[in-house]
Amino acid sequence: MKQHLIALTAAALLASSFTLPVHAQDNVAVVNGQAIPQARLDALKSQIEQQAARMGQPVPPEILDQLREEVIAREVFAQEAQRQGLDKTDAYRNKLQLARESILASELFAHYMDEHPVSDKDAQAEYDNLVKAQAESASGKEYKSHHILVDDEDEAKSIIAELKKGASFEDLAKDKSKDPGSGANGGDLGWARPDSFVPEFSQALKSLDKGQVTETPVKSQFGYHIIRLDDVRDAKAPEAPPFDAVKDQIKERLEQQKVAAYQQELRDKAKVE
Repeated sequence: MKQHLIALTAAALLASSFTLPVHAQDNVAVVNGQAIPQARLDALKSQIEQQAARMGQPVPPEILDQLREEVIAREVFAQEAQRQGLDKTDAYRNKLQLARESILASELFAHYMDEHPVSDKDAQAEYDNLVKAQAESASGKEYKSHHILVDDEDEAKSIIAELKKGASFEDLAKDKSKDPGSGANGGDLGWARPDSFVPEFSQALKSLDKGQVTETPVKSQFGYHIIRLDDVRDAKAPEAPPFDAVKDQIKERLEQQKVAAYQQELRDKAKVE
């Protein structure tokens, strides 16, 4: 658990290595004469809570209980690293610079979003656009069908002959179909748009009348199909969830888009030689 906590907040260790003198009553502890300010503990707690919130998970109470010991342990380790002169190495300075840049960038984008927040009105407009686009994409026809898939063309022809004699399509599918998804269900493919199938299957499906079975096997990359068209209907978009149920996700998506556009704007304006 402690190893996980250290990994989770590695950036905070670098960020909090710069401390200012504070009053004794504001200290978490004093380690070898070096005060650990309460602000450092508060910042660590805030960072962990924010990370957990982004993942949609609560912070386990036991982690929060460990934070004081965690901050003290970090101070001990940092002091020992300094005693050994590790803070004077090029590797340390390079990592510190990378951490500084990462933290500054994070602060920049957080400040930008504070200045350019996504409103409920923005989210509602995006929701309406998504619902409209979904409805438009659902236009056309949906087909309800069954099929039997076999590897051999002669076997497929034999099945078609059995069907013409009155054999049950569902029973033959359960007994002979190689399609693991539909075979056990009697070949039932449910409702689907024709473009959700491979082209050969789609073309044959659309050529059938309701209740009709393909007269000859339909060859595709999967084998030979015997197809029965059960019904046709106008396609309908699935019912959209209520706006309030998805508002937070939509806002997060719009915030990401705003930040990405801002990043590109800064990159385009930068003079790079």
